[in-house]
Amino acid sequence: MIYNPILCAGIVGWAAAQVIKFILFFVQNASVKLERLYGSGGMPSSHSSMVCATLVSTGRAAGWDSPVFAVMFVVAAIIMYDAANVRLEAGKHAKQLNEIMQKLFSQDETADKETQFKELLGHTPLQVVCGAILGIAIGILIPIA
Repeated sequence: MIYNPILCAGIVGWAAAQVIKFILFFVQNASVKLERLYGSGGMPSSHSSMVCATLVSTGRAAGWDSPVFAVMFVVAAIIMYDAANVRLEAGKHAKQLNEIMQKLFSQDETADKETQFKELLGHTPLQVVCGAILGIAIGILIPIA
């Protein structure tokens, strides 16, 4: 069987963040929401966790001065910037649009949750940092063959 530690680190980083999101949602709301196991947004950022786990394991496997580590660093920076800025703002826009639509069509019985925009898209800077820390830890812990 082929073992790719870099790919494994990324997958474990993503999965760990999603499980933590699920647990935090349960603790905060006393209810189960399965969407937290695969959905975007929330604490910690699974995007940041995944790319940081991949980044660190790439550095460990290929060398901290390798071209592939440099490319992975740039990709991680773009993804984390996007999560904390572009996608966060898109979520804010979705929330405002949903409020406008509710006011405009509050009498319309066909308007329901299925027609609303998804609001939880991005992350606060704290959520990105926590995801990055989680990913770095996983990237350090995953065995490099």
